[in-house]
Amino acid sequence: MQNFNQEKLLPGVKHTIAVSSGKGGVGKSTVAVNLAAALVKEGYKTGLIDADIYGPSIPVMLGVNEHPKITRLNGKNMLLPVVKYGIKLMSIGFMVDSKDAVIWRGPMAASALKQFMSDVIWDELDFLLYDMPPGTGDIQLTLTQSIPLTGSIIVTTPQEISLIDARKGAKMFEKVNVPVLGIIENMSYYKLPGGNKEYIFGQGGGKKLADELGINFLGEIPLNTDIRIGGDEGKPVVLGHPDSEESVQFNNTARNLVEQIKTADKQQVNQPVIEI
Repeated sequence: MQNFNQEKLLPGVKHTIAVSSGKGGVGKSTVAVNLAAALVKEGYKTGLIDADIYGPSIPVMLGVNEHPKITRLNGKNMLLPVVKYGIKLMSIGFMVDSKDAVIWRGPMAASALKQFMSDVIWDELDFLLYDMPPGTGDIQLTLTQSIPLTGSIIVTTPQEISLIDARKGAKMFEKVNVPVLGIIENMSYYKLPGGNKEYIFGQGGGKKLADELGINFLGEIPLNTDIRIGGDEGKPVVLGHPDSEESVQFNNTARNLVEQIKTADKQQVNQPVIEI
């Protein structure tokens, strides 16, 4: 499932995964950050690239306020990823003022992402996640065709308007031959003080879409104030509230993702060799 130039760009990285959404506002970056933290808790060496060049949010969500260090390797200047909570990180937000707008055309953004791979010493990683920009336009197609990907994850909310765009996102990955590893439904419900669930944005939409598209449903994440606070304060809920229901859901989703990748790897290994 690895792309054609995986070995050249990221020789020590086993799996590369795009965390994507068809539209903004569904909590894609929140999911990416908490998945990365959950994978580290599971014992996996994990990195996270903030591929949303125009709206980088990883520095805030992980409480990072520093520049990557520069070192020399084989006569070339290389960047060392910033490390927070055991996650290796790279973001354009580490290099520009948070008040400045990044005004680049698509090819420039793709070039920056390539540098985040070719000019960064990632060393050995089990997983490298990309927090992708929302949407399915030219920039998304450019990025998915420019970076090596094991597969993708689609983040959606249960409401129909989000599902419409999530469906388009899945079709986009299909067109560029990137496997969709599964769907994650965010803001699935709000748990009332008495224990009942309030399905603010509808119920079961992510699971229905996964069934419709014939792909895996990785999990549902509730709507909760602690998740928002964790993002604002730079400490993901899986670390700040490890015993909470939200943390458990993120951990289970991360485990489901790992199992999906293991299954896909086995299917690839067992494919018959076609002689030409």
